[in-house]
Order: sequence, then C-alpha cells, then structure tokens
Amino acid sequence: MQSIYERIEHLIAERGMTKKAFCEQLKISTGNLGDWKRGKSIPSTNKLIEIASFFDVSLDWLMIGRLSKEAIVREKREDYFFNVLRQMNCQESELSTVEQSFISEYIEFTRYRKFKESKDAGNYRYQPETEDENKSGQEGT
Repeated sequence: MQSIYERIEHLIAERGMTKKAFCEQLKISTGNLGDWKRGKSIPSTNKLIEIASFFDVSLDWLMIGRLSKEAIVREKREDYFFNVLRQMNCQESELSTVEQSFISEYIEFTRYRKFKESKDAGNYRYQPETEDENKSGQEGT
C-alpha cells in the first residue's frame, strides 16, 4: 500500500517537477518533505488540502489512495450564488427595516471609503447618490 508521501512523490513526478520546486511553490521545507518520506510525520490537514488542490486530486486519493466516487458529491467550481443580483435579493423580504437601513449605510460607507482611496490616487471624484438615484437603482434590480 502506498503512503501519502509516495502518492505526493508520484504527483510531483507526473507533473515533471523537482521536489525542490514543489517545496518552493507550496512553501514546504525540504526537511518536512524528508520527514514525510521517512514516516516521522505527515502533512497537516491544511497542507493536504493545499496539495490536493495544487494537483487537482481528491483528498480521499491523497490520504488513503481511494479514488473518489464522482457520483456521490461533485462540487462545482462556480460562484455560490447564481449571480450578483440573486445574492443581493436572496433574503430581502426577510430583512427588517432596521436591517435594510444598516445595509444601505454600510454600502454608502463602502462607497465613501472607495472614494477616499481613489482620492489619494487622484483619479476619482466622489458624488454621493441621492435618494431618487438610490430608488431608481433598486427598481431596476
């Protein structure tokens, strides 16, 4: 049975990398890699996730050598929400007036902060939205 290290070594070779390049890219010390090889330690959970992501393999395969059953769970690499409008409107009816007001103030604060950052760069002129512009923008969404 292959060890985690042997599977990692296989992935490194398959990609045509050197072990040194692998360590540099994933910020792993060569000493840690040597410890993994000798069985003195194994990669941390976070590092296993990074390695699996780097090589685009499942954690199941990396940790125990088992191929994942794609039919069970297949996570898509898409945005969590369908789109920006869906994200903004997904729970609007559940928000109280106070919560809606807080969110509006936060959006205005974010615009102001963006203005201040741009002002320092000298390429933007801040113009706060008026109530009429705010309402017309919400009607179109």
